[in-house]
Amino acid sequence: MAGQHSARPHDRARTLAQRVRASREARGWTRERLAKEAGIAARTLSRLENEGAIQPGFFTVGAVAEALEVSLDDLFRETRTAPGLWSAGYEGRDINSFVASLLDSRIDVVADVRLTPISRKKGFSKTRLGQALAEAGIGYTHLRGLGNPKDNRAPFWEGRLDVGRARFRGVLRSEEAQSDLDRLAEHARQSRVAVLCFEKDESRCHRQVVLEAVRKRAAVPVVPLA
Repeated sequence: MAGQHSARPHDRARTLAQRVRASREARGWTRERLAKEAGIAARTLSRLENEGAIQPGFFTVGAVAEALEVSLDDLFRETRTAPGLWSAGYEGRDINSFVASLLDSRIDVVADVRLTPISRKKGFSKTRLGQALAEAGIGYTHLRGLGNPKDNRAPFWEGRLDVGRARFRGVLRSEEAQSDLDRLAEHARQSRVAVLCFEKDESRCHRQVVLEAVRKRAAVPVVPLA
């Protein structure tokens, strides 16, 4: 019995940390944004989200709840992590740091929207990437219908972004693309999905158009992968 009683404060802290993170991420807020809205120090919020504060002050938790527009009961209720979309570019990352970022954001599945999932960067070709994700308990799916054709890549590289996006929206009208958008939207309604391509800067990548289309269908937030 003593062991059970001693575990309860930690269990409450874990539940609170998970719920605060999920509620914050569902809004697409950074920790800094939530701390500002709640009027608390970012360091205090960081400790709370990482279960460092076993018994956070009543007024601290109340301020966080008010900023998130949830009740205290909701914050302490055990729930699964909120579903949604994450924008993931692997430019400048190695496979280990990339997988670590996915785990930190509690991603359930990676949706690869490269036309051809082959990379000179070690670990990011389809087979190796799928293996690394499986070892981390993360799913993988390749949605070829959402890949950017080779003849539409130059506008993104050259900064003619409006041209590239307009052409790619035309690609998304195809039957294959529409089917893959439906699949991706369904995933996003039920789980946490990282939409993967190469470019770190989402604005210079066709995945931004993909994310916009899926967000409208699934009505879920889009968050940059940290």
